[in-house]
Amino acid sequence: MKSVDIYTDGACSGNPGAGGYCAILIYKGTEKIISGAEENTTNNRMELLAVIEGLKALKEKCNVNLYSDSQYVISAINEKWLDKWIATNWRATSKNGVKNVDLWQNLIPLIEKHKVQFIKVKGHADNEYNNRCDKIAVEMYKKSN
Repeated sequence: MKSVDIYTDGACSGNPGAGGYCAILIYKGTEKIISGAEENTTNNRMELLAVIEGLKALKEKCNVNLYSDSQYVISAINEKWLDKWIATNWRATSKNGVKNVDLWQNLIPLIEKHKVQFIKVKGHADNEYNNRCDKIAVEMYKKSN
């Protein structure tokens, strides 16, 4: 099975506001950039969309190291929030409905298809790929305005 690194980031001007996302896929030193924008969105939606679009770009089942600076995304997977949300019919611990259910439901089959390890990186720090993703995500929402 191929091993791929994916770096993701989402950005938003206002929350909600114009948003952009980016995923950089790296396989054997070759990079592929996936990016896009939405006019009226939130930062968390863009973070999730970056992950989804990055995983959707994979043509076959892969081992994936997925790097994100989003505590929301990383905790939902690594701390099993997603499993709890599914078990409680998309209710959060506050008894309110989980936000971004549509995106979480799009993510589930992708993480079931691939072997994905979600890895937290510090945002706006010394991670070259995270910084590049952030820059591209910001460029995307600026272009969409």
